[in-house]
Amino acid sequence: MTTLLSQRLIDARRQHLTLDALPPEQTPADAAAAYTIQHDILRVLEAPIGGWKIGAKSDSGPIQGAPLPAGDLHADGARLPREAFTPLGLELEIAFRFGRRFEPSATPYSEAEVRAGIGSIGAAIEIVASRYAGWPNVDKLAQLADLQNHGALIVGEFTPYHEDFPCVAPQLRFFFEGEDAVKATPANPAGDPRRLLTWLVNHATSRGIVVTPEMVVTTGSYTGMFFPQSAGTACGHIEGLAPLSLTLY
Repeated sequence: MTTLLSQRLIDARRQHLTLDALPPEQTPADAAAAYTIQHDILRVLEAPIGGWKIGAKSDSGPIQGAPLPAGDLHADGARLPREAFTPLGLELEIAFRFGRRFEPSATPYSEAEVRAGIGSIGAAIEIVASRYAGWPNVDKLAQLADLQNHGALIVGEFTPYHEDFPCVAPQLRFFFEGEDAVKATPANPAGDPRRLLTWLVNHATSRGIVVTPEMVVTTGSYTGMFFPQSAGTACGHIEGLAPLSLTLY
């Protein structure tokens, strides 16, 4: 059954609206309720899962994530309208694809099994957006229900994965119209983002969802969030991966 918050978030996505403050009775009671709302949104929108966003606030902290509608994934060089996203923040991230399928299983997949299943790696730019007018001062579980503030994902060319890739501290550049969009030392708050992948595989398969090689799994920002104040082009390059760009018009 679709909850009231599910329906409000669905309507907001369809109509590019923002929601006023949520009454307490509409706020998800726990993470399980927020994850149910995420999948309600994709089900009602008839949106297949094209990928996942996952992250953590520290290198040992709890992990959370959201499925990404396939229509929200775009190739390198995408041109997207600024007015479709409110607010609009940009993040440069590392994304993975698996080289195998992970089927639902009664036994959780081990970290070794998941790590061995990584097939390819690429750079991605996430557009962070929200359906809440009061963002970021919004209940964290309400944000989780809103696909963890997802707007769109621009996906660069993938390359075969090598275990020695410097996922913790890659060299990178991220610019918007010539302005440096990296305002602090580049780092992923989750530490090594590969640690997030086992959670994702078990989170999805425990819900009966197959994790496929076609799905893109993006793993959190190395650059913080940059808020462009105009139309223009963002260009990102993580050393060892193909560069990518996004134009906002």
